[in-house]
Amino acid sequence: MQKENWHHADIIAALHKRGTTLAKLSRESGLSSSTLANALSRPWPKGEWLIAGSLELHPSIIWPKRYIDSAGAFIERKPRNS
Repeated sequence: MQKENWHHADIIAALHKRGTTLAKLSRESGLSSSTLANALSRPWPKGEWLIAGSLELHPSIIWPKRYIDSAGAFIERKPRNS
């Protein structure tokens, strides 16, 4: 049985508990303030790694459906260098 991805509100709340926001994290990463919100609704490894890194987690903890297949095998998804 595959775990569920975190709810968007849970991700935002976890960032707030760390004293940051998606917009602030986006700007600190050199992105437009709304760019990281894309990672909440669609797969985007770079954004997932930025968000997870700020929470000191691996992205597979937040988005298991994006990083673990139906057989339970890990899917390697690294951001492209850019």
